[in-house]
Amino acid sequence: MPIDSTFELYRDTAGEWRWRLVVPNGNIIADSGEGYKSKQGAKRGIRSVKNNASNARVVVID
Repeated sequence: MPIDSTFELYRDTAGEWRWRLVVPNGNIIADSGEGYKSKQGAKRGIRSVKNNASNARVVVID
C-alpha cells in the first residue's frame, strides 16, 4: 500500500459509518462494503484490514 494512501471515515446517507481507502491519485481501492452503527465499529474494520491484509493470499479465479 503506498505510504500516502488514506483511510477516509465518513457517514453515509443512512447515517451509518463507512470507510474507504483512497490512493494519492484519488482512486478508491477498497471500502467497508457495509455500514457500521458506530464510528468505533468502522475503526475496528480499518484496523482489521491493516492487520490482516499484509498476509492475505492472492487466489486467481479463472
